[in-house]
Amino acid sequence: MTSQPTTKTTGNDRGGPGEPGGPGGSGGAHDSGLQAGLKNRHLSMIAIGGVIGAGLFVGSSSGIATAGPGILLSYALVGTLVVLVMRMLGEMSAANPTSGSFSAHADRALGSWAGFSIGWLYWFFWVVVLAVEATAGAVILEGWIPAVPQWGWALIVMLVLTATNLVSVGSYGEFEFWFAGIKVVAIAAFIVIGGLAVFGLLPGVDSEQAGLSNLTAHGGFLPHGAGAILTGVLLVVFSFMGSEIATLAAGESENPQQAVTKATNSIIWRVAVFYLGSILVVVSLLPWDSKSITDDGSYVAALDSLGIPHAGQIMNFIVLTSVLSCLNSGLYTASRMAFSLGQRGDAPKGFARTTGRGVPRTAILVSVLFGFVAVFFNYKFPDSVFLFLVNSSGAVALFVWLVICFSQLRMRKIIQAEAPEKLVVKMWLYPYLTWATAALIVFILGYMLTDTEHDGRTTILLSLLVAAVVLVIAFVKEKTRGKRRAAEAAQARDEVPAG
Repeated sequence: MTSQPTTKTTGNDRGGPGEPGGPGGSGGAHDSGLQAGLKNRHLSMIAIGGVIGAGLFVGSSSGIATAGPGILLSYALVGTLVVLVMRMLGEMSAANPTSGSFSAHADRALGSWAGFSIGWLYWFFWVVVLAVEATAGAVILEGWIPAVPQWGWALIVMLVLTATNLVSVGSYGEFEFWFAGIKVVAIAAFIVIGGLAVFGLLPGVDSEQAGLSNLTAHGGFLPHGAGAILTGVLLVVFSFMGSEIATLAAGESENPQQAVTKATNSIIWRVAVFYLGSILVVVSLLPWDSKSITDDGSYVAALDSLGIPHAGQIMNFIVLTSVLSCLNSGLYTASRMAFSLGQRGDAPKGFARTTGRGVPRTAILVSVLFGFVAVFFNYKFPDSVFLFLVNSSGAVALFVWLVICFSQLRMRKIIQAEAPEKLVVKMWLYPYLTWATAALIVFILGYMLTDTEHDGRTTILLSLLVAAVVLVIAFVKEKTRGKRRAAEAAQARDEVPAG
């Protein structure tokens, strides 16, 4: 495996069916300089764990306080949206698995400006997430071992996971397998134990407090009205970011098409069990307006209500595992997106170089460098520069999902025309459900503009500002590239000898 990338395809030089850039090509590790180092068990756990972010454990309490038991409808609405978007992405990625995933698909379907823009926005989102998660993990670790300062723990965590990603993609997969496995086992155990308590089958639990009656007994299922469902959507939508990681990782597996298909088909039960199932247990074990949910966090409060000792420390361990998992995957995802951008000529060529182990070292180091810069801003300027970074990247998830919708509308026609046998995963009710999904995303973005209580308006405006800047750069770059190619073509014509 050479350390140099193979010939890349750009927005104006796309491959046909059977080529890396085309819908019929594998587009996977063997075509790019990356290595197929991820095993089936790695991909299975990445697919399962990718949908479980630390935001589920940390952020759900504010959603419950806002919408009451109706937060279940908020999670169901966003979960349905994620399932539909993942179905579209699965259709495109099964036909052409690639480390660039939706950015590479947008490049081919909509134009290089789209692939450039959404790729860099997505990279920006994840390098900011690195800082957020590193700080969150450092807070927990400092509480356990205060001799090491918080910034020291953030540095240690970032360095360890950077080293892991630099070794090989297999080491990333192995770490993620165990991180995600702990999350999955913890939530599964929580649902089983909590479910037994809800139905009065767990000894030692206050039966008057736990029960399905909590869903309606305290002001009704929608104590703050139906409008609170949409507000709840704004609070929970960002905890779903990461579902798409499996489609990026599939490009470094032995059978990427099978991996993408499996991840796409399992998204429904993953969302249903881990999100809806666990939140249903929380709001059934405790009244939604219980003070402990707000003070201690929803899952800690639920564990306390079961009489489980050291509930707070147990949850801290699970949250720390989720944080490390998010950091690990975030660094992997940001580096692979940077690698793909480098391959397509949308980033410095060095980003597309790989080591003998198939690791895009430069892309990893640059990504983690910006992560360290963001961590510095978090400690030095938390209420100014870092707050701007967080808010300006906050709506990127919705931008990505919207681009996936429009890419799939175009890519379906391309695949059908050039390599129909590659349509092993198909979007349901195409194109009507795709348009409906896009409309729902636009509606959520519009609704964010009305949200001043939870900073929704600030987030969307700053995110749009950053997106506009990236789009301007993309169009300027495209225009410059077009002029350069025109000049090269003219020069070539002039050099052709007469007669």
